[in-house]
Amino acid sequence: MVEHASGGEPAGSAGDAAEVLDRPLPEGVRHKVVALVSDAFGGLTVAELPSQLRQYARFTPSRRAKFAGNAMAAALEGDPEFRRRIGERLREAQPELARALESGSPPAAADPLDVAAAAYVLRPVGWVKLVAAAGEEALRADAERADEAAQRELERLRGELAHAREQTKSETERLRTELEAARKEADVLSRKLRSALSDVKRGEAALRRTNAETETLKSDAAARVAAAESETRRLRTRLGEAEASAEASRRAVREGRSIEDMRVRLLLDTVLDAAQGLRRELALPPASVHPADTVDAVEPGRMTPKDIAARALSETDPALLDQLLELPQCHLVVDGYNVTKTGYPQMPLDKQRLRLLGGLSMLAAQTGAEVTCVFDGAELVAPVLLAPPRGVRVLFSKPGVTADELIRQLVRAEPPGRPVVVASTDREVADGVAKSGARPVASALLLKRLSRV
Repeated sequence: MVEHASGGEPAGSAGDAAEVLDRPLPEGVRHKVVALVSDAFGGLTVAELPSQLRQYARFTPSRRAKFAGNAMAAALEGDPEFRRRIGERLREAQPELARALESGSPPAAADPLDVAAAAYVLRPVGWVKLVAAAGEEALRADAERADEAAQRELERLRGELAHAREQTKSETERLRTELEAARKEADVLSRKLRSALSDVKRGEAALRRTNAETETLKSDAAARVAAAESETRRLRTRLGEAEASAEASRRAVREGRSIEDMRVRLLLDTVLDAAQGLRRELALPPASVHPADTVDAVEPGRMTPKDIAARALSETDPALLDQLLELPQCHLVVDGYNVTKTGYPQMPLDKQRLRLLGGLSMLAAQTGAEVTCVFDGAELVAPVLLAPPRGVRVLFSKPGVTADELIRQLVRAEPPGRPVVVASTDREVADGVAKSGARPVASALLLKRLSRV
């Protein structure tokens, strides 16, 4: 319904009743209408707004257009009083356009969408034609843009086809050149093969000559071996005679040296007695350290924590974890989500944390070991409201730091020699902490031990 700028009675009520859109409002016109209503919205009081639009009174125009677009379009269509008020704001904001529309001669230079949106709000005589013309103009513009895009795509495809043809031509030329080079190389190889075959034939003839010479040499060598064996037997006979003569000579020498041996033995006894007298005189204590005591090794009963942890127990035996936690000043570091997702992945994360921390609290009370449980906090949007249980330190990794890296930092922070046990099934974590001197155990082993708590 069309209103005068003075706010009087509608001038074209009969035409307004007769003119009705027989199709949906074009999308471009709808956006313009929503923008006009959103801009004029702020000039109305809350009492002047329809009840369904009052909740958007404090919104900015852009937010109103975004969140209340459908509601404003429905109110504009179904509430003539609201449409009249919006029309008054439009006449105040764009008086020239409003007068031109009401006079039936919209400006030719104006955007068809703006003209159609203003006509839809003001509802002058012939407003349906203006809206339909704007929709057709928008469709025509879209078709022109689509045609231009198709032309550009066609040009691009033609260019790519020409480029592909050029590449195919150059590739064909290259392959022809390579084929010609391969043919030439094949000819060269054929000549080399024929030459090699003749060399092989010459080599086979030389081999036959060499075999004949070898047979001759073998017969000469056999004759020489027979002569050498005969000479060896003769030399062995002479060697036996020489050994018998040497034994007789040694026996004669032993008999001649018996007196000298007696004198040397007497001198040795004298030196020993003198050494014993000197030890008594100096009161030297007996030797308590032997050379074998200086060798660095582990004696029974003096095993290091790392050696104790390496005793032959099954990797799935909970007794292994008990044995590790009995070490003096042992520190147990737990990869929290790795353990919970191994044992009870179907539970929510908060329930997983509570169940794991309850078991660790009882384990710490039983063993007296220091226990630290690490959770990945990189994706947390807010702090976790969690009261750590007695005996368990609970840590979340900072944004940008994974729980795996935090575990490695905890292990590196411990002094060398302190027993540190890390419960995680992550191979990268296990290998990393093992290099730092910690003892990794599987998450399943910790879960078995906690089931006994």
